[in-house]
Amino acid sequence: MKRNGQNSNYHSGNGDWSSDVCSSDLGRKRRTAAYARVSTDSDEQFTSYEAQIDYYTNYIKGRDDWEFVGVYTDEGITGTNTKKREGFKSMVTDALDGKIDLIVTKSVSRFARNTVDSLTTVRQLKEKGVEIYFEKENIWTLDSKGELLITIMSSLAQEESRSISENCVWGQRKRFADGKVTVPFGHFLGYDRGPDGNLVLNKAEAAIVRRIFSMFLQGMTPFGIASQLTADGIPTPGHKDKWNAGTVRHMLENEKYKGDALLQKSYTVDFLTKKKKRNDGEIPQYYVEGNHEAIIAPAVFEAVQRELAQRGKGLNRHSGVHLFSGKIKCGQCGSWYGSKVWHSTDKYRQVIWQCNHKFDNNERCTTPHFTDDEIKAYFISAVNKLLPEKDRIIKAFDTIKSTVLDTSDLNAEKTALEQEMVVISEMMQQSIYENAHVALDQTEYQKNYDALMERFGKAKVRLEEVTATISDKATRQATIEDFLKDLQALGGMVTEFDPMLWVSLVDFVTVYSKDDVRVTFKDGSEIQS
Repeated sequence: MKRNGQNSNYHSGNGDWSSDVCSSDLGRKRRTAAYARVSTDSDEQFTSYEAQIDYYTNYIKGRDDWEFVGVYTDEGITGTNTKKREGFKSMVTDALDGKIDLIVTKSVSRFARNTVDSLTTVRQLKEKGVEIYFEKENIWTLDSKGELLITIMSSLAQEESRSISENCVWGQRKRFADGKVTVPFGHFLGYDRGPDGNLVLNKAEAAIVRRIFSMFLQGMTPFGIASQLTADGIPTPGHKDKWNAGTVRHMLENEKYKGDALLQKSYTVDFLTKKKKRNDGEIPQYYVEGNHEAIIAPAVFEAVQRELAQRGKGLNRHSGVHLFSGKIKCGQCGSWYGSKVWHSTDKYRQVIWQCNHKFDNNERCTTPHFTDDEIKAYFISAVNKLLPEKDRIIKAFDTIKSTVLDTSDLNAEKTALEQEMVVISEMMQQSIYENAHVALDQTEYQKNYDALMERFGKAKVRLEEVTATISDKATRQATIEDFLKDLQALGGMVTEFDPMLWVSLVDFVTVYSKDDVRVTFKDGSEIQS
Protein backbone atom coordinates (compact mmCIF):
# COMPACT_ATOMS: atom_id res chain seq x y z
CA MET A 1 0.00 0.00 0.00
CA LYS A 2 1.05 3.58 -0.40
CA ARG A 3 0.20 6.70 1.55
CA ASN A 4 -2.85 8.56 0.35
CA GLY A 5 -4.07 11.39 2.60
CA GLN A 6 -6.40 10.04 5.28
CA ASN A 7 -6.72 6.59 3.81
CA SER A 8 -5.12 3.47 5.11
CA ASN A 9 -1.36 3.14 4.79
CA TYR A 10 1.18 0.39 5.03
CA HIS A 11 4.88 1.12 5.45
CA SER A 12 8.12 -0.84 5.41
CA GLY A 13 11.62 0.49 6.04
CA ASN A 14 14.92 0.24 7.90
CA GLY A 15 16.01 1.27 11.38
CA ASP A 16 17.67 0.37 14.64
CA TRP A 17 15.97 0.37 18.05
CA SER A 18 16.05 -1.62 21.28
CA SER A 19 13.48 -2.52 23.94
CA ASP A 20 12.84 -4.69 26.93
CA VAL A 21 10.02 -6.49 25.16
CA CYS A 22 10.08 -10.25 25.73
CA SER A 23 11.02 -12.38 22.81
CA SER A 24 8.89 -15.17 21.42
CA ASP A 25 9.50 -18.73 22.51
CA LEU A 26 8.99 -19.91 18.98
CA GLY A 27 11.94 -21.23 17.05
CA ARG A 28 11.27 -19.05 14.08
CA LYS A 29 11.10 -15.31 14.04
CA ARG A 30 7.71 -13.80 14.87
CA ARG A 31 6.22 -11.92 11.95
CA THR A 32 5.66 -8.53 13.55
CA ALA A 33 3.69 -5.48 12.44
CA ALA A 34 2.94 -2.15 14.10
CA TYR A 35 -0.14 0.05 14.18
CA ALA A 36 0.10 3.83 14.42
CA ARG A 37 -2.63 6.46 14.45
CA VAL A 38 -2.99 10.19 15.01
CA SER A 39 -6.46 11.65 15.45
CA THR A 40 -6.20 15.03 13.70
CA ASP A 41 -4.86 16.51 10.49
CA SER A 42 -2.80 19.30 12.05
CA ASP A 43 0.84 19.81 11.09
CA GLU A 44 1.92 19.01 14.64
CA GLN A 45 0.09 15.72 14.64
CA PHE A 46 1.36 14.90 11.17
CA THR A 47 4.92 15.23 12.47
CA SER A 48 3.97 12.81 15.25
CA TYR A 49 2.49 10.50 12.66
CA GLU A 50 5.70 10.36 10.62
CA ALA A 51 7.75 9.87 13.78
CA GLN A 52 5.63 6.88 14.77
CA ILE A 53 6.25 5.21 11.41
CA ASP A 54 10.02 5.61 11.75
CA TYR A 55 9.90 4.58 15.39
CA TYR A 56 8.14 1.28 14.80
CA THR A 57 10.04 0.43 11.64
CA ASN A 58 13.34 0.77 13.45
CA TYR A 59 12.01 -0.90 16.60
CA ILE A 60 10.85 -4.10 14.92
CA LYS A 61 13.85 -4.40 12.60
CA GLY A 62 16.12 -3.97 15.59
CA ARG A 63 14.90 -7.23 17.11
CA ASP A 64 16.67 -10.43 16.09
CA ASP A 65 13.67 -12.57 17.02
CA TRP A 66 11.19 -10.54 15.01
CA GLU A 67 10.59 -10.42 11.28
CA PHE A 68 9.42 -6.99 10.10
CA VAL A 69 6.07 -7.14 8.25
CA GLY A 70 5.22 -3.46 8.08
CA VAL A 71 3.54 -0.50 9.75
CA TYR A 72 -0.18 -0.06 9.32
CA THR A 73 -1.42 3.51 9.78
CA ASP A 74 -4.43 5.75 9.85
CA GLU A 75 -4.38 9.54 9.68
CA GLY A 76 -6.92 12.07 10.80
CA ILE A 77 -9.42 9.50 12.09
CA THR A 78 -11.05 9.35 15.51
CA GLY A 79 -10.30 6.38 17.68
CA THR A 80 -13.79 5.89 19.09
CA ASN A 81 -14.76 3.29 16.49
CA THR A 82 -13.14 1.25 13.77
CA LYS A 83 -15.66 1.75 10.95
CA LYS A 84 -13.53 4.09 8.83
CA ARG A 85 -10.06 2.99 9.95
CA GLU A 86 -8.92 1.31 6.77
CA GLY A 87 -5.35 0.77 7.96
CA PHE A 88 -6.61 -0.90 11.13
CA LYS A 89 -9.02 -3.14 9.23
CA SER A 90 -6.35 -4.09 6.70
CA MET A 91 -3.99 -5.07 9.52
CA VAL A 92 -6.63 -7.25 11.22
CA THR A 93 -7.45 -8.94 7.91
CA ASP A 94 -3.80 -9.74 7.26
CA ALA A 95 -3.40 -11.08 10.80
CA LEU A 96 -6.44 -13.33 10.44
CA ASP A 97 -5.07 -14.54 7.11
CA GLY A 98 -1.95 -15.80 8.88
CA LYS A 99 0.45 -13.07 7.71
CA ILE A 100 1.13 -11.58 11.17
CA ASP A 101 2.05 -13.22 14.50
CA LEU A 102 2.49 -10.09 16.65
CA ILE A 103 1.13 -6.52 16.54
CA VAL A 104 2.90 -3.73 18.40
CA THR A 105 1.10 -0.47 19.20
CA LYS A 106 1.67 2.49 21.47
CA SER A 107 -1.28 2.15 23.86
CA VAL A 108 -4.82 0.96 24.30
CA SER A 109 -6.14 4.44 23.47
CA ARG A 110 -4.20 4.51 20.20
CA PHE A 111 -5.53 1.10 19.29
CA ALA A 112 -9.22 1.88 20.01
CA ARG A 113 -11.05 4.06 22.52
CA ASN A 114 -14.09 1.83 22.30
CA THR A 115 -14.07 -1.02 24.80
CA VAL A 116 -16.20 -3.23 22.59
CA ASP A 117 -13.98 -2.68 19.55
CA SER A 118 -10.84 -3.35 21.60
CA LEU A 119 -12.01 -6.57 23.20
CA THR A 120 -13.68 -7.89 20.06
CA THR A 121 -10.50 -7.42 18.05
CA VAL A 122 -8.24 -8.79 20.80
CA ARG A 123 -10.35 -11.93 21.19
CA GLN A 124 -10.68 -12.37 17.44
CA LEU A 125 -6.91 -12.26 16.99
CA LYS A 126 -6.28 -14.35 20.11
CA GLU A 127 -8.28 -17.22 18.62
CA LYS A 128 -5.87 -17.19 15.66
CA GLY A 129 -2.82 -17.09 17.93
CA VAL A 130 -2.03 -13.46 17.09
CA GLU A 131 -0.73 -11.42 20.02
CA ILE A 132 -0.91 -7.65 20.60
CA TYR A 133 1.64 -5.77 22.66
CA PHE A 134 0.62 -2.40 24.16
CA GLU A 135 3.84 -0.60 25.02
CA LYS A 136 2.57 2.07 27.38
CA GLU A 137 0.59 -0.32 29.57
CA ASN A 138 3.07 -3.23 29.04
CA ILE A 139 0.22 -5.57 28.19
CA TRP A 140 0.67 -8.78 26.21
CA THR A 141 -2.73 -10.11 25.13
CA LEU A 142 -1.74 -13.78 25.21
CA ASP A 143 -0.71 -13.37 28.84
CA SER A 144 -3.21 -14.75 31.38
CA LYS A 145 -3.80 -11.27 32.82
CA GLY A 146 -3.92 -9.60 29.43
CA GLU A 147 -7.65 -9.58 28.81
CA LEU A 148 -8.53 -8.24 32.28
CA LEU A 149 -6.05 -5.42 31.87
CA ILE A 150 -7.35 -4.72 28.37
CA THR A 151 -10.89 -4.43 29.70
CA ILE A 152 -9.86 -2.00 32.42
CA MET A 153 -7.64 0.12 30.19
CA SER A 154 -10.15 0.22 27.33
CA SER A 155 -12.90 1.36 29.67
CA LEU A 156 -10.68 4.14 31.00
CA ALA A 157 -9.76 5.18 27.47
CA GLN A 158 -13.43 5.17 26.45
CA GLU A 159 -14.35 7.41 29.38
CA GLU A 160 -11.48 9.72 28.44
CA SER A 161 -12.89 9.97 24.93
CA ARG A 162 -16.37 10.64 26.33
CA SER A 163 -14.99 13.38 28.56
CA ILE A 164 -13.18 15.05 25.66
CA SER A 165 -16.31 14.85 23.52
CA GLU A 166 -18.53 16.30 26.27
CA ASN A 167 -16.05 19.09 26.99
CA CYS A 168 -15.98 20.07 23.32
CA VAL A 169 -19.79 20.09 23.18
CA TRP A 170 -20.01 22.09 26.40
CA GLY A 171 -17.54 24.64 25.08
CA GLN A 172 -19.51 25.05 21.87
CA ARG A 173 -22.82 25.50 23.71
CA LYS A 174 -21.22 27.96 26.14
CA ARG A 175 -20.10 30.08 23.18
CA PHE A 176 -23.64 29.99 21.78
CA ALA A 177 -25.09 31.06 25.12
CA ASP A 178 -22.56 33.90 25.33
CA GLY A 179 -23.59 35.13 21.90
CA LYS A 180 -20.35 34.07 20.21
CA VAL A 181 -21.78 32.61 17.03
CA THR A 182 -20.01 30.65 14.33
CA VAL A 183 -22.38 29.14 11.79
CA PRO A 184 -21.20 25.67 10.68
CA PHE A 185 -21.50 25.01 6.96
CA GLY A 186 -19.80 23.25 4.08
CA HIS A 187 -21.43 24.29 0.84
CA PHE A 188 -23.88 27.12 1.33
CA LEU A 189 -25.18 28.81 -1.81
CA GLY A 190 -25.22 32.57 -1.47
CA TYR A 191 -22.54 32.90 1.18
CA ASP A 192 -18.82 32.37 1.66
CA ARG A 193 -16.99 31.74 4.90
CA GLY A 194 -15.59 34.98 6.32
CA PRO A 195 -12.33 35.43 8.26
CA ASP A 196 -14.23 35.01 11.55
CA GLY A 197 -15.93 31.84 10.32
CA ASN A 198 -19.29 33.55 9.83
CA LEU A 199 -21.31 34.13 6.63
CA VAL A 200 -20.26 36.69 4.04
CA LEU A 201 -22.52 37.50 1.07
CA ASN A 202 -21.59 36.08 -2.33
CA LYS A 203 -23.37 38.47 -4.72
CA ALA A 204 -23.34 36.17 -7.76
CA GLU A 205 -24.79 33.24 -5.84
CA ALA A 206 -27.22 35.49 -3.95
CA ALA A 207 -28.92 36.28 -7.28
CA ILE A 208 -29.59 32.55 -7.76
CA VAL A 209 -31.08 32.30 -4.25
CA ARG A 210 -33.42 35.24 -4.94
CA ARG A 211 -34.46 33.62 -8.20
CA ILE A 212 -35.35 30.36 -6.39
CA PHE A 213 -37.55 32.17 -3.88
CA SER A 214 -39.20 34.20 -6.64
CA MET A 215 -39.94 31.12 -8.78
CA PHE A 216 -41.53 29.41 -5.80
CA LEU A 217 -43.82 32.35 -5.00
CA GLN A 218 -44.83 32.48 -8.64
CA GLY A 219 -46.20 28.98 -8.29
CA MET A 220 -43.39 26.62 -9.26
CA THR A 221 -42.78 23.47 -7.23
CA PRO A 222 -39.36 22.59 -5.76
CA PHE A 223 -39.16 19.85 -8.41
CA GLY A 224 -39.95 22.33 -11.20
CA ILE A 225 -37.39 24.80 -9.85
CA ALA A 226 -34.75 22.06 -9.64
CA SER A 227 -35.44 21.01 -13.23
CA GLN A 228 -35.18 24.61 -14.45
CA LEU A 229 -31.90 25.27 -12.62
CA THR A 230 -30.44 22.04 -13.98
CA ALA A 231 -31.53 22.98 -17.52
CA ASP A 232 -29.92 26.42 -17.12
CA GLY A 233 -26.60 24.83 -16.15
CA ILE A 234 -26.48 26.35 -12.67
CA PRO A 235 -24.37 24.25 -10.27
CA THR A 236 -25.84 23.05 -6.98
CA PRO A 237 -24.55 24.17 -3.56
CA GLY A 238 -22.43 21.01 -3.64
CA HIS A 239 -21.03 22.00 -7.07
CA LYS A 240 -22.90 19.25 -8.91
CA ASP A 241 -24.72 19.53 -12.21
CA LYS A 242 -28.13 18.16 -11.25
CA TRP A 243 -30.46 19.77 -8.74
CA ASN A 244 -33.09 17.87 -6.77
CA ALA A 245 -36.31 18.99 -5.11
CA GLY A 246 -34.96 18.26 -1.61
CA THR A 247 -32.10 20.73 -2.03
CA VAL A 248 -34.48 23.44 -3.23
CA ARG A 249 -36.93 22.86 -0.38
CA HIS A 250 -34.12 22.92 2.18
CA MET A 251 -33.03 26.31 0.82
CA LEU A 252 -36.59 27.65 0.95
CA GLU A 253 -36.83 26.64 4.62
CA ASN A 254 -33.39 27.90 5.67
CA GLU A 255 -33.74 30.91 8.00
CA LYS A 256 -30.15 31.95 7.27
CA TYR A 257 -31.31 33.47 3.97
CA LYS A 258 -33.21 36.13 5.92
CA GLY A 259 -30.12 36.94 7.99
CA ASP A 260 -30.93 34.83 11.06
CA ALA A 261 -29.27 31.70 12.41
CA LEU A 262 -30.81 28.76 14.27
CA LEU A 263 -28.00 26.87 15.97
CA GLN A 264 -27.94 23.22 17.06
CA LYS A 265 -30.57 21.97 14.61
CA SER A 266 -29.03 18.55 15.17
CA TYR A 267 -26.81 16.96 17.78
CA THR A 268 -24.56 13.95 18.29
CA VAL A 269 -26.50 11.10 19.91
CA ASP A 270 -23.53 8.82 20.62
CA PHE A 271 -19.95 10.01 20.92
CA LEU A 272 -18.75 6.57 19.85
CA THR A 273 -20.72 6.20 16.62
CA LYS A 274 -20.90 9.98 15.93
CA LYS A 275 -24.54 9.37 14.97
CA LYS A 276 -26.53 12.60 14.66
CA LYS A 277 -30.25 13.25 14.96
CA ARG A 278 -32.53 16.23 14.49
CA ASN A 279 -32.90 18.30 17.62
CA ASP A 280 -36.56 18.14 18.61
CA GLY A 281 -36.03 19.87 21.93
CA GLU A 282 -33.63 17.41 23.54
CA ILE A 283 -30.94 20.09 23.83
CA PRO A 284 -31.14 23.92 23.80
CA GLN A 285 -31.35 25.72 20.49
CA TYR A 286 -30.14 29.26 19.95
CA TYR A 287 -31.86 31.64 17.51
CA VAL A 288 -29.80 34.66 16.52
CA GLU A 289 -31.59 37.46 14.64
CA GLY A 290 -29.65 39.66 12.25
CA ASN A 291 -26.57 37.48 12.50
CA HIS A 292 -25.42 38.29 8.95
CA GLU A 293 -26.48 40.11 5.79
CA ALA A 294 -29.82 38.86 4.49
CA ILE A 295 -30.40 37.73 0.90
CA ILE A 296 -34.19 37.40 1.24
CA ALA A 297 -36.32 40.05 2.96
CA PRO A 298 -37.98 38.65 6.13
CA ALA A 299 -41.47 39.37 4.75
CA VAL A 300 -40.71 37.41 1.57
CA PHE A 301 -39.19 34.55 3.57
CA GLU A 302 -42.29 34.32 5.80
CA ALA A 303 -44.55 34.35 2.73
CA VAL A 304 -42.64 31.38 1.38
CA GLN A 305 -43.05 29.49 4.69
CA ARG A 306 -46.81 30.08 4.63
CA GLU A 307 -47.02 28.89 1.05
CA LEU A 308 -44.98 25.78 1.89
CA ALA A 309 -47.41 25.03 4.72
CA GLN A 310 -50.44 25.57 2.49
CA ARG A 311 -49.15 23.32 -0.26
CA GLY A 312 -48.66 20.58 2.27
CA LYS A 313 -52.25 20.65 3.52
CA GLY A 314 -55.15 18.56 2.36
CA LEU A 315 -55.22 16.42 -0.75
CA ASN A 316 -52.47 18.18 -2.63
CA ARG A 317 -54.61 21.29 -2.76
CA HIS A 318 -51.75 23.62 -3.42
CA SER A 319 -49.84 21.84 -6.14
CA GLY A 320 -47.66 24.84 -6.80
CA VAL A 321 -47.18 24.37 -10.54
CA HIS A 322 -48.50 27.90 -11.13
CA LEU A 323 -49.37 30.96 -9.09
CA PHE A 324 -53.07 30.10 -9.37
CA SER A 325 -52.74 26.33 -8.89
CA GLY A 326 -54.80 25.03 -5.98
CA LYS A 327 -56.31 28.44 -5.45
CA ILE A 328 -59.42 28.42 -7.66
CA LYS A 329 -62.34 26.17 -6.76
CA CYS A 330 -65.40 25.17 -8.81
CA GLY A 331 -68.48 26.27 -6.87
CA GLN A 332 -70.60 23.63 -8.62
CA CYS A 333 -68.69 20.36 -8.07
CA GLY A 334 -66.03 21.46 -5.59
CA SER A 335 -63.07 20.49 -7.78
CA TRP A 336 -60.05 22.69 -8.31
CA TYR A 337 -59.40 24.61 -11.49
CA GLY A 338 -56.43 23.67 -13.65
CA SER A 339 -54.68 25.33 -16.55
CA LYS A 340 -55.32 24.32 -20.19
CA VAL A 341 -53.61 25.52 -23.35
CA TRP A 342 -55.72 26.48 -26.33
CA HIS A 343 -54.25 26.73 -29.85
CA SER A 344 -50.88 25.57 -28.55
CA THR A 345 -49.26 25.49 -32.00
CA ASP A 346 -50.47 28.74 -33.57
CA LYS A 347 -50.51 32.48 -32.97
CA TYR A 348 -53.79 32.27 -31.05
CA ARG A 349 -52.16 30.28 -28.22
CA GLN A 350 -53.84 31.02 -24.91
CA VAL A 351 -53.68 29.64 -21.35
CA ILE A 352 -57.06 29.34 -19.68
CA TRP A 353 -58.28 28.02 -16.31
CA GLN A 354 -61.26 25.68 -15.99
CA CYS A 355 -62.67 23.03 -13.63
CA ASN A 356 -60.49 19.92 -13.71
CA HIS A 357 -63.57 17.68 -13.70
CA LYS A 358 -65.63 19.72 -16.14
CA PHE A 359 -66.06 16.77 -18.53
CA ASP A 360 -65.67 13.87 -16.09
CA ASN A 361 -69.35 13.37 -15.31
CA ASN A 362 -72.45 12.86 -17.36
CA GLU A 363 -73.60 16.24 -16.17
CA ARG A 364 -70.81 18.65 -17.07
CA CYS A 365 -70.02 21.62 -14.84
CA THR A 366 -71.34 24.88 -16.24
CA THR A 367 -68.82 27.07 -14.40
CA PRO A 368 -66.90 29.29 -16.83
CA HIS A 369 -63.23 29.32 -17.74
CA PHE A 370 -60.93 32.30 -17.13
CA THR A 371 -57.72 33.76 -18.45
CA ASP A 372 -54.87 34.87 -16.18
CA ASP A 373 -55.84 38.51 -16.71
CA GLU A 374 -59.45 37.87 -15.69
CA ILE A 375 -58.38 36.19 -12.44
CA LYS A 376 -56.06 39.08 -11.66
CA ALA A 377 -58.90 41.55 -12.26
CA TYR A 378 -61.21 39.66 -9.86
CA PHE A 379 -58.47 39.72 -7.21
CA ILE A 380 -57.85 43.48 -7.56
CA SER A 381 -61.59 44.14 -7.31
CA ALA A 382 -61.93 41.98 -4.17
CA VAL A 383 -58.95 43.62 -2.42
CA ASN A 384 -60.31 47.09 -3.07
CA LYS A 385 -63.69 46.05 -1.62
CA LEU A 386 -61.90 44.66 1.43
CA LEU A 387 -59.88 47.80 2.20
CA PRO A 388 -62.74 49.81 3.78
CA GLU A 389 -63.31 46.86 6.18
CA LYS A 390 -59.75 46.97 7.54
CA ASP A 391 -60.55 48.32 11.00
CA ARG A 392 -63.49 45.95 11.50
CA ILE A 393 -61.41 42.93 10.48
CA ILE A 394 -58.55 43.86 12.82
CA LYS A 395 -60.95 44.32 15.75
CA ALA A 396 -62.67 41.00 15.00
CA PHE A 397 -59.31 39.22 14.97
CA ASP A 398 -58.50 40.44 18.49
CA THR A 399 -61.62 38.61 19.68
CA ILE A 400 -60.76 35.47 17.72
CA LYS A 401 -57.22 35.46 19.08
CA SER A 402 -58.40 35.57 22.69
CA THR A 403 -61.00 32.84 22.21
CA VAL A 404 -60.80 30.45 19.26
CA LEU A 405 -57.01 30.64 18.89
CA ASP A 406 -56.12 30.73 22.59
CA THR A 407 -53.83 27.85 23.58
CA SER A 408 -53.44 28.49 27.33
CA ASP A 409 -55.36 25.38 28.39
CA LEU A 410 -53.65 23.25 25.76
CA ASN A 411 -50.20 24.45 26.84
CA ALA A 412 -51.01 23.56 30.45
CA GLU A 413 -52.19 20.10 29.38
CA LYS A 414 -49.04 19.63 27.29
CA THR A 415 -46.83 20.44 30.29
CA ALA A 416 -48.80 18.04 32.51
CA LEU A 417 -48.52 15.25 29.93
CA GLU A 418 -44.77 15.75 29.56
CA GLN A 419 -44.32 15.60 33.32
CA GLU A 420 -46.50 12.48 33.51
CA MET A 421 -44.39 10.76 30.84
CA VAL A 422 -41.22 11.55 32.78
CA VAL A 423 -42.70 10.05 35.95
CA ILE A 424 -43.90 6.92 34.12
CA SER A 425 -40.50 6.51 32.45
CA GLU A 426 -38.77 6.68 35.83
CA MET A 427 -41.22 4.14 37.26
CA MET A 428 -40.48 1.78 34.36
CA GLN A 429 -36.73 2.12 34.89
CA GLN A 430 -37.14 1.49 38.61
CA SER A 431 -39.25 -1.57 37.87
CA ILE A 432 -36.60 -2.98 35.52
CA TYR A 433 -33.86 -2.30 38.07
CA GLU A 434 -35.75 -4.03 40.88
CA ASN A 435 -36.47 -7.03 38.70
CA ALA A 436 -32.78 -7.33 37.89
CA HIS A 437 -31.68 -7.18 41.54
CA VAL A 438 -34.57 -8.69 43.50
CA ALA A 439 -36.38 -11.99 43.05
CA LEU A 440 -39.86 -10.85 41.97
CA ASP A 441 -42.91 -12.75 40.83
CA GLN A 442 -42.47 -12.49 37.05
CA THR A 443 -46.17 -12.65 36.27
CA GLU A 444 -46.87 -9.73 38.59
CA TYR A 445 -43.80 -7.87 37.31
CA GLN A 446 -44.90 -8.23 33.68
CA LYS A 447 -48.43 -7.14 34.56
CA ASN A 448 -47.20 -3.97 36.27
CA TYR A 449 -44.72 -3.24 33.50
CA ASP A 450 -47.36 -3.68 30.77
CA ALA A 451 -49.69 -1.34 32.67
CA LEU A 452 -46.98 1.32 32.79
CA MET A 453 -46.30 0.83 29.09
CA GLU A 454 -49.98 1.26 28.27
CA ARG A 455 -50.21 4.37 30.43
CA PHE A 456 -47.11 5.81 28.77
CA GLY A 457 -48.49 5.05 25.29
CA LYS A 458 -51.80 6.79 25.99
CA ALA A 459 -50.03 9.86 27.34
CA LYS A 460 -47.77 9.92 24.29
CA VAL A 461 -50.70 9.74 21.85
CA ARG A 462 -52.55 12.53 23.67
CA LEU A 463 -49.38 14.65 23.79
CA GLU A 464 -49.01 14.33 20.03
CA GLU A 465 -52.66 15.38 19.55
CA VAL A 466 -52.30 18.39 21.85
CA THR A 467 -49.01 19.43 20.27
CA ALA A 468 -50.52 19.23 16.77
CA THR A 469 -53.52 21.34 17.84
CA ILE A 470 -51.27 23.96 19.41
CA SER A 471 -49.18 24.05 16.25
CA ASP A 472 -52.25 24.39 14.03
CA LYS A 473 -53.63 27.26 16.10
CA ALA A 474 -50.26 28.98 16.19
CA THR A 475 -49.93 28.63 12.41
CA ARG A 476 -53.45 29.97 11.89
CA GLN A 477 -52.77 32.91 14.18
CA ALA A 478 -49.47 33.71 12.46
CA THR A 479 -51.13 33.47 9.04
CA ILE A 480 -53.88 35.91 10.01
CA GLU A 481 -51.42 38.28 11.69
CA ASP A 482 -49.30 38.36 8.56
CA PHE A 483 -52.45 38.88 6.47
CA LEU A 484 -53.51 41.85 8.61
CA LYS A 485 -50.00 43.29 8.45
CA ASP A 486 -50.02 43.16 4.64
CA LEU A 487 -53.57 44.53 4.53
CA GLN A 488 -52.66 47.38 6.87
CA ALA A 489 -49.70 48.25 4.68
CA LEU A 490 -51.98 48.95 1.70
CA GLY A 491 -52.23 52.72 1.66
CA GLY A 492 -54.71 53.16 -1.15
CA MET A 493 -56.57 51.45 -3.96
CA VAL A 494 -54.79 48.58 -5.71
CA THR A 495 -54.37 49.21 -9.43
CA GLU A 496 -51.91 46.49 -10.51
CA PHE A 497 -51.67 42.78 -9.78
CA ASP A 498 -48.90 41.93 -7.30
CA PRO A 499 -47.96 38.20 -7.03
CA MET A 500 -46.66 38.72 -3.48
CA LEU A 501 -49.94 40.32 -2.45
CA TRP A 502 -51.89 37.44 -3.99
CA VAL A 503 -49.83 34.86 -2.07
CA SER A 504 -50.03 36.73 1.24
CA LEU A 505 -53.75 37.63 1.17
CA VAL A 506 -55.71 34.95 -0.72
CA ASP A 507 -56.72 31.61 0.72
CA PHE A 508 -58.79 30.50 -2.30
CA VAL A 509 -61.26 31.70 -4.94
CA THR A 510 -64.66 30.06 -5.55
CA VAL A 511 -66.28 30.34 -9.00
CA TYR A 512 -70.04 30.03 -9.40
CA SER A 513 -70.45 32.06 -12.58
CA LYS A 514 -68.88 34.96 -14.47
CA ASP A 515 -70.84 37.32 -12.25
CA ASP A 516 -70.36 35.40 -9.02
CA VAL A 517 -66.67 34.95 -8.19
CA ARG A 518 -65.88 34.99 -4.46
CA VAL A 519 -62.43 35.57 -2.99
CA THR A 520 -61.83 34.04 0.45
CA PHE A 521 -59.01 35.81 2.26
CA LYS A 522 -56.73 34.24 4.87
CA ASP A 523 -58.66 35.74 7.76
CA GLY A 524 -61.80 33.96 6.55
CA SER A 525 -63.38 37.05 4.93
CA GLU A 526 -65.26 36.34 1.69
CA ILE A 527 -65.67 39.10 -0.91
CA GLN A 528 -67.73 38.77 -4.08
CA SER A 529 -65.86 40.45 -6.94
